[in-house]
Amino acid sequence: MGIKGKPCWMMGFSLQHAALAPHHPSIGTASIPPSPPAPAPGIVEIRSVRVGVVAIRAVHTGFYLAMNKQGQLYGSGTAPAEPSPRSPPSLLCQKEFSPNCKFTERIEENGYNTYASLRWRHRGRPMFLSLNSKGRPRRGGKTRRQHLSTHFLPMLVS
Repeated sequence: MGIKGKPCWMMGFSLQHAALAPHHPSIGTASIPPSPPAPAPGIVEIRSVRVGVVAIRAVHTGFYLAMNKQGQLYGSGTAPAEPSPRSPPSLLCQKEFSPNCKFTERIEENGYNTYASLRWRHRGRPMFLSLNSKGRPRRGGKTRRQHLSTHFLPMLVS
C-alpha cells in the first residue's frame, strides 16, 4: 500500500522542549540579500497512508523515518541514490518507503500527538517515537504513551 494524501510540512516540538529543528542564525546582511531558504534539517513531512496511519519523511534528506524490530529509529535509506565512482556497490541504497516507516498517529487528551510503530511491538505494547532531553531518539521498547518524551506538537511550516 502506497502513500496517499496531501503532504504537510511540519516542525515538531517535544513536550520536553527538544526541537526536531535546530535554531539557525539569520542569513544575510544589509548589503547582501539573503538567498531563498533551504528546508531546515529538522523539518519533516507527514503524509497519510490510511486513516490513523502516517509516514514521516525528512524534507532535507528525503529519508523516511522508520523503526526496526529492536525499537531503534533510522532513516529508510543509508546512502545517496546517485551512484558515485568512489562508492562501493553496497552503499548504493534508495530512499524507499517500507512497512517499517508506518506509524499510528494519535492525538492525546492534552492536544499533543504520539506516534507508535504500526509494525512492531515490545512485549505486546506499542513502541513510540520518542526523544530524550538532548533531542536524541530513545529506544522504542522503553517508551510509553504517558511519557512526556513521546508527546509532539506538530507546527505547520510555510
